[in-house]
Amino acid sequence: MREFFSATWDYFSNRPPQDFAIIALLVLLCVYLCVCINRNKANHVRMEKELYEQTTSQIIETVARTIDAKDPYTNGHSKRVAHFSVLIGKKLRFSKEDLVYLRYAALLHDIGKIGIPDAVLQKPAGLTDSEYALMKQHPQIGAEILEGVPALKGVTVGARYHHEKWDGTGYNEGLSGVKIPLLARIIGVADTYDTMISDRPYHKGETPGAAIAEFKRCAGTQFDPTLAAIMIDIIEEEAKKKK
Repeated sequence: MREFFSATWDYFSNRPPQDFAIIALLVLLCVYLCVCINRNKANHVRMEKELYEQTTSQIIETVARTIDAKDPYTNGHSKRVAHFSVLIGKKLRFSKEDLVYLRYAALLHDIGKIGIPDAVLQKPAGLTDSEYALMKQHPQIGAEILEGVPALKGVTVGARYHHEKWDGTGYNEGLSGVKIPLLARIIGVADTYDTMISDRPYHKGETPGAAIAEFKRCAGTQFDPTLAAIMIDIIEEEAKKKK
């Protein structure tokens, strides 16, 4: 708990007043999880597992929506990334518990953006080199914030490594291949797909067909080739459902 408050305060001490709503939500999540864990250790759990998971999910979703709301151009992004990440996880035959952690990790993958200046985060144009350098800090910021919540330790890798690339040219650590945690590789694929198909002030969203072509082109370089193939299958399946 002490580490959580310390890390969070460091990032928010000079932030605008509206960002403290996010602090409150994170504190609420931390306190809630710690209380439930302590009750479990003492064998005095009065809350059913289903209710516990439901409440945890609702708090995490609220945090994700609050983060996305800071940037009007990416509203709903985290929820969509979670949706596609879970679909990939199901294709990989993840257990129910692993799917839950994957979903949490995907919802919180961009939490580090709360440490990025609004002028950079909300800029309706391409970023300068210095602004891009600031933006590239959000995976590390997010990981450090999440590490302060012991109950969410398993989802930290999603925030820290979702911008790594299969060929080692990503950031922040330049990991490559299977050295990149699977959770982060999955989120990276889902994150890229939603970014490709979403409209931005400086970028018209691609069609599903164009996204498929991009995944084929970048399989083995930007993306884990196995996950790229799975994402292509999902895009095609989603397109058939809309017909």
